Amino acid sequence: MSARALFLFSLLLVAIDGTRACDLCAVYNADAAANGSGKSLSFTISEQFIPYRTVQMDGEELPPSILDRTFLDSSITHLVPSWNISEKLSLSLNVPIVLKKFYRYQLTGTGILTEAGREDGLGDISLIGRYRVFELTQSKMACSVNLLAGAKFPTGNAERIEEEVDSTRALDAIYGVGHQHSISGVHSRDLALGSGSYDAVAGVTANVRWSRFLANAQFQYYLRTRGESGYRIGDEWMVSGGPGGYLVLDDSFTLSLQALATYNTMNPDTVLGRENRNTGMAATYLGPQINLTIGEHFSANAGVDIPMQIDNQGLQNVPDYRIHAGVSFRF
Repeated sequence: MSARALFLFSLLLVAIDGTRACDLCAVYNADAAANGSGKSLSFTISEQFIPYRTVQMDGEELPPSILDRTFLDSSITHLVPSWNISEKLSLSLNVPIVLKKFYRYQLTGTGILTEAGREDGLGDISLIGRYRVFELTQSKMACSVNLLAGAKFPTGNAERIEEEVDSTRALDAIYGVGHQHSISGVHSRDLALGSGSYDAVAGVTANVRWSRFLANAQFQYYLRTRGESGYRIGDEWMVSGGPGGYLVLDDSFTLSLQALATYNTMNPDTVLGRENRNTGMAATYLGPQINLTIGEHFSANAGVDIPMQIDNQGLQNVPDYRIHAGVSFRF
């Protein structure tokens, strides 16, 4: 196995939000499975689980109350077929299968209602291209820089977005525009499988390996457009990366461990032409990830992200932790 192949297996990008900022994450795993070779096909299956069970108001965790009963558990399985057109260029399709279980309260014109249930089905599909703009490989050192860009399509069910807009309009008529209409940290827009919008996705990765040590850094940006019922999810960007090292390094098997730090910012959404005050968040995460390869056709990874700080706007359920894992096959 070449040095270039070894450091490509360290490519990764942790997921930020269970429903949105993971399009590029699964693509990095697919790129790793391709080994940086010429024309080839690969297939990646990755899973992420995020429990949203901590309730915060404007960045502060609320004291124990009836709101502690509310929760949202998000599970997304990504199916990513990829085609390495050449050593520099590849194309990936990210097909997410989403499952969300929840319990929440709703404020309506007739009073407070409770709702428990699940939403499941196809999410928003993304088509992502990757182009390697720089690569250097020597006996003990390897480095590369990749650009990624693509689009997300409105294939997921966005009825919950429509519900968010209709509810806001109805409560505006009863309580007045600008009042706080939410009594739960789990909102209708959190339950949507898709946004109903066409969005642009872009990213940059930089990777370095020196002997048994490695480091990488990633940046990704999501440019949102107006979607279902005119609702616009806020733009989002993320920076992540960190150092690591190979515990085992030979031609047939590699095992590496990495410490990852992530900073993520999500702008507030827009509903009925104004800011949705229960959206928007800046968060910092830290956690380990382990990566392994077997031969030249199989790679896998698993990791956990622990929130160090979450500064949210309004009333929201925020992540307790995030677990992510994946396997990739090259044909």
